[in-house]
Amino acid sequence: MKISLRHTMRFSLGSPAHAAEHLLLTPLSTPQQKVERWSIEMPGIAEAAAFRDAFGNRAHLVTQTRPEGELVVTISGAVETFDKAGVLGRLEYDPMPALFRRATAETKADPALIEGLSPVGGRIALLHELMDRVHQAIGAPAQMQVQGAEGQAQDSELEPQDFAHAFIGSARALRIPARYVTGYVIDEETASFHAWVEAWDEGLGWIGFDAALNLCPAETHVRLAAGLDATSTMPIRAVPVWGEMPAETVELLAE
Repeated sequence: MKISLRHTMRFSLGSPAHAAEHLLLTPLSTPQQKVERWSIEMPGIAEAAAFRDAFGNRAHLVTQTRPEGELVVTISGAVETFDKAGVLGRLEYDPMPALFRRATAETKADPALIEGLSPVGGRIALLHELMDRVHQAIGAPAQMQVQGAEGQAQDSELEPQDFAHAFIGSARALRIPARYVTGYVIDEETASFHAWVEAWDEGLGWIGFDAALNLCPAETHVRLAAGLDATSTMPIRAVPVWGEMPAETVELLAE
């Protein structure tokens, strides 16, 4: 599947003398995707330091002197994606899978989600059952809560990261390495920033599980970066820290 998209983010920085941003906004080519072109537009990106971080992601460090009050970051690119039934395998620069057994404040396990789960049918079957449990336990109550008094659907604060953190915490409680993944998901003619999970299997390597959608990532997913949780995979981390969340738009572009 050929995907072209543009993602624009606007941040309010105030008036600092200096600013620095750590970016995790550059995808890698993997068995699930081939990056055909990719660019980042923002002040200072031409002089940015590019490197691999501890999780194997391609990162950039951008610095600015006397930046404007508003920082605009635009990512655009084209990626060809392939349906591998969620199987990513092993990537170059990947750290040891055992690193992703480490619990974090955002990935605490819910005992109810893993109660009665058995490895008898194999790890893959267990992980699929866990994905379904997380989807039902978090998604179904949320859908009920967003119904108004007259049955009108209301906005929910539930985010893909809630599903991802619940899945990761449960998997790690079962001693299965699991990592948080950021990227984009395509839905018909729209695109949105998204999050899912990759869990480790000794035979197949890393396998993706999207508990928010209750499916394994396929051609509709574009992978950006992976880490322990949402904090370690923030697409942009800034110093000084901005006080407001960015205003952003993601759009699909015609080939």
